[in-house]
Amino acid sequence: MLRRMTALAAVVLCAGKGTRMKSEKAKVLHPILGLPLCAYPLKRALDLGASPVVPVVGHQAAEVEKSIRAHFPDAPLRFALQKEQRGTADAVKSAQGAMTGHSGRVLILYGDVPLLRRETLEALLAAHDRAGGVLAMVSTTLEDPTGYGRVIREGGKVARIVEHKDCTPAQRQVRECNAGIYSVDADFLWTALADIQPVNAQGEYYLTDLVEMAAKRGPVGTVDVDATETAGVNDRVELAARARVLQQRINEQHMRAGVTLMDPASTFIEEGVRIGPDTELGPQVTLAAGTVVGRDVTIGQGCVLTASQVADGTTLKPYSVLEDAVVGGRCIIGPFARLRPGTELAEDVHLGNFVETKKARIGRGSKANHLAYLGDANIGSGCNVGAGTITCNYDGVNKHLTELGDGVFIGSDSQLVAPVKVGDGAYVGAGTTVTKNVPPGSLAVSRAPQVVKEGWVAAKKARQSKSAKPGGETPPTAKTG
Repeated sequence: MLRRMTALAAVVLCAGKGTRMKSEKAKVLHPILGLPLCAYPLKRALDLGASPVVPVVGHQAAEVEKSIRAHFPDAPLRFALQKEQRGTADAVKSAQGAMTGHSGRVLILYGDVPLLRRETLEALLAAHDRAGGVLAMVSTTLEDPTGYGRVIREGGKVARIVEHKDCTPAQRQVRECNAGIYSVDADFLWTALADIQPVNAQGEYYLTDLVEMAAKRGPVGTVDVDATETAGVNDRVELAARARVLQQRINEQHMRAGVTLMDPASTFIEEGVRIGPDTELGPQVTLAAGTVVGRDVTIGQGCVLTASQVADGTTLKPYSVLEDAVVGGRCIIGPFARLRPGTELAEDVHLGNFVETKKARIGRGSKANHLAYLGDANIGSGCNVGAGTITCNYDGVNKHLTELGDGVFIGSDSQLVAPVKVGDGAYVGAGTTVTKNVPPGSLAVSRAPQVVKEGWVAAKKARQSKSAKPGGETPPTAKTG
């Protein structure tokens, strides 16, 4: 109850360059399962209701801020700038101005720690409540703690954090390590940060000095978690390792909720994707953020869905690609179909191999089973679009609309030159170029007349035979001039 009554804010440190990434891109912008590294701790803080959330930026500050705002456009964000890299305490201190007016608790998180769970942060806040002091922290116990700050206890209570380079030989035997994640009372935080001095082997302002200051004010709450959850990212090998853990975590959640993954190791599902029970995902499927999949859906090998909706009972055959598309129930899509942004399919629509759609609304039960392009089109129900049909929607300057009524039949290899309308029940003969509206119930055909020359093949062979005999005409290929 106390935590719910206490205002909560968060500082997320995103200022580092990340030289070991060997990249021109700031470390916190490197993607992991479709999101930049820093999006994960930011999302955890926002999920807890923290307001404001202050990303502290430094290296490539403008690019980092732009990316964060794009991913969290409506979030209560306030940005702070760390002009010089002078340690973690200095980074947090740079957020003070952005925290004006906040008098509750402050979560301190890191932009390169993507595996931290919301449940851990909730446990941290609860530990803060139970301890009743001004600070609580996350710790982890390591078999090999080399390089990590040690949690030094006196009488079983946390007394201080000592960084590895500053540890005595006895302190280096301690296996309980600091994870660097804190819940701190705001008033204490800003007062204590003003007193921290760079008296250490690194000559930096250590945020860990807060712990000793807090221990003198009261008990320090702790939450011990597995080291995997608090692991950071320093290079691309570690980036890939964290991605594998996150991938497994997400996939297991979906499988426990009733989703079948035929090959979880090759299935990539981003955070926020929703999938109904009894849906089956084949190998190498990717479901990107914003995708919603219904019940009893089959998604074949190699399909990629981005910000798309697929209703119950639909089948996506292998290697189909959906981008910002809406697919109704019991549809059959693919294989090798591409549904581009603005595609909206009603129920029982069939789009077959190598069919591409863009800004196309297709009515119930309509079919385009082979090799078609349907762009900027409104297609009624019960239509059949033959192989090789295209809507010629672009005149070099503007896009135009093609409209097909209900029950329209479009023959193979037809071109519909927009803007054009084909009325209910009309037929378009194969190979027709439609440039004018077709009234309902009509047949439209535009072809060159077929010419048949009987006996032509035999006459051709006779000429060839004659030219090949001795004394006959020299075949053109044998002439020497």
